[in-house]
Amino acid sequence: MSTVIESSGTGSAGAEDTGYHVPHHTHRDVNGGWLRPAVFGAMDGLVSNFALMTGVAGGQLSSHTIVLTGLAGLAAGAFSMAAGEYTSVASQRELVEAELELERLELRRNPHDELAELAKLYESRGVDPELAHEVARQLSRDPEQALEIHAREELGIDPSDLPSPLVAAVSSFGSFAAGALLPVLPYLLGASRLWPALVLALLGLFLCGAVVARVTARSWWFSGLRQLVLGAAAAGITFLLGSLFGHAIG
Repeated sequence: MSTVIESSGTGSAGAEDTGYHVPHHTHRDVNGGWLRPAVFGAMDGLVSNFALMTGVAGGQLSSHTIVLTGLAGLAAGAFSMAAGEYTSVASQRELVEAELELERLELRRNPHDELAELAKLYESRGVDPELAHEVARQLSRDPEQALEIHAREELGIDPSDLPSPLVAAVSSFGSFAAGALLPVLPYLLGASRLWPALVLALLGLFLCGAVVARVTARSWWFSGLRQLVLGAAAAGITFLLGSLFGHAIG
């Protein structure tokens, strides 16, 4: 009697012959420590430094003062972002590592209780009690594998994929500096008026929003326009405040 094996998907010839499913898509890395600080840093650098410079320009100060303010804002903001991200991510990582050490200690002291806990977890997800206990027993043979499974199930983390404080700090520093440099660039190239910096900054805001849409699956024009409006509003309000304070102090 012959047996016919049907393929589970339409893939390559090899996949049809074996009957195994071949994945036709890949997922982006959403757990790394670089994306959030990089995106936040670029946006923050551009918006905050652009607003800072327009506030000074609103006070009718010289272009020399404006560019000096922009460079000082770039340096101060980039170092502040890097230090803040490093401390934040390092503290989070240390907390996770402390919890992992606690879980490791429990696995050594009370292996049977931890095995029963894992089996109960699988039971709660619909696995038969005997099968749940057997799966938990086999997975608990290797202490490091058991730790990883308990960390995933109980803490919702992957011990092998913890965020790096250095990556977060460097990406924050670089992205903030790049964003903050954009409104300063026209002055460094010889401009003496605010409007070239205004045009370049608004274009940068739109492009930043559009680029973010590439990694969030959001509409590029919506993300770009949203970032442009928010950044322009921040700069406009700061310009008005600079004008009011400039006249009051002057």
